[in-house]
Amino acid sequence: MKKSIIWLLTIVMACAFLGFIYVQITYMENMIRMRNEQFSESVMRSLNAVSSQLEQDETLYFLEEDIADLGVLYPKVANSDFGYNIKGEESSKNILNNSEFAGSSVKTESEKEQGSQSFQDRYQSVQETLKGQYLYQRGLLNEVILNILNQSSSRPIEERADSAVVLDYLHQNLQSNGLDIPFEFAVVNRSSGLVYKSNGYNIEKGNDQNTYTQVLFPNDPIGRMNYLKVNFPTKKSIIFSSIKFMIPSFVLSFILLVIFIVTITIAFRQKRLTEMKNDFINNMTHELKTPISSISLAAQMLNDDAVRKSPALFKRASTVINDETKRLRFLVEKVLLMSMFNDQKATLRLQDVDANTTINNVVKTFKLKVENYGGSLQADLDAEDPIVNVDEMHFTNVIFNLLDNAVKYRKEDTPLNIKVTTSNPDDNTILISISDNGIGIKKEDLKRIFDKFYRVSTGNRHDVKGFGLGLAYVHKMIAELKGEISVESEYNKGTNFIIKLPLIK
Repeated sequence: MKKSIIWLLTIVMACAFLGFIYVQITYMENMIRMRNEQFSESVMRSLNAVSSQLEQDETLYFLEEDIADLGVLYPKVANSDFGYNIKGEESSKNILNNSEFAGSSVKTESEKEQGSQSFQDRYQSVQETLKGQYLYQRGLLNEVILNILNQSSSRPIEERADSAVVLDYLHQNLQSNGLDIPFEFAVVNRSSGLVYKSNGYNIEKGNDQNTYTQVLFPNDPIGRMNYLKVNFPTKKSIIFSSIKFMIPSFVLSFILLVIFIVTITIAFRQKRLTEMKNDFINNMTHELKTPISSISLAAQMLNDDAVRKSPALFKRASTVINDETKRLRFLVEKVLLMSMFNDQKATLRLQDVDANTTINNVVKTFKLKVENYGGSLQADLDAEDPIVNVDEMHFTNVIFNLLDNAVKYRKEDTPLNIKVTTSNPDDNTILISISDNGIGIKKEDLKRIFDKFYRVSTGNRHDVKGFGLGLAYVHKMIAELKGEISVESEYNKGTNFIIKLPLIK
């Protein structure tokens, strides 16, 4: 699959996932906003009902007070036998029931006329009495209204809105609006001075989003107004509990995000591995063509009678075949070895080895090659305790690979200088350092130089071909030997490989 297609799929999947997340978040925000509005509406409806009930209580208070006062001043009027008394009992019928006509005998016509006139007078008298009673009651109500307007605001708020009454009204109205939840309340004046509060009310949180305010007695003068503040400490938990069904949706979204990231990462990694394997095949083709061509040319020489008759030419052709065969076998073994490491741990033949002696033997072999390029190879093997438990063949190959890289990636215009040192930083460790003044490694490549098939871009020179397996092999072997390897490099200044191995006591 082309990289452009992978990027296209990544962008499409990312846009779809972001759209899905946006829809979820928008839906959740709308749910929270709607639930918050419903909660606020129910609370304010309850507080308005509390305020209205307190006003009704105050009206009843003044009504009872004025009736009591008028009953003392006008007892005959207040308890008249005519019309309706204070309790609403009808007494006008008593006038008719007590009439002289109830027990009268047969009368004369003149007497009947006089009786008819007397009945009309009494009827008009009853009407006048009822009218007076109506006017009395209307005056009583007017008096109550005037008292409420003139005297109510001067009463202490503690008497007008008793804390126990307010608490009872709040409980009733909140429950009737479906809010059977904990709350705390307080009554404050216009200057935010506290009149009284419930035990759990926090004054510092009196103006947060969980607190609602209602004016008590709105008809009071502005300067004497008081306010009821009600705080709901569990408001947020109640609102969010209504959208807890969204939690599984977000969990599934997170799982999809992880799967999406892992899938894209694997796709790019496979793409990179494919590219590196293609480079590996190309490099391997070039690497194998050289020894094969050399062997083929030497074999043709051996078929020539003149070469067979010349011992020097015959020996030279035989030497070429032998050297190129060894080179070919070394390349094949390196590929097979890395293939084996993919599936299982390497089979090592561990033995106690003197690291100084082994490294010195490799240096002697390599010194001539370095000098042919006009360079120098210096060995300072100063480790006082050099005994390590390693596979000698693989340990030798590790040192050989690092020295070979130093020669391959040298500077063309600067004499090569390689330095190999050993030391004991503590009683349990030996450090092996191989440094050079070659072309170096860029910082962005340092993290990946031990990856299989990876080749540093600066090292992809026309005269240097490889598989990108050398340093991967070195890292693998050091790890198998329970050691560590690190690299320090600066581009265009050189590289230093440091191997740390445990000592044998």
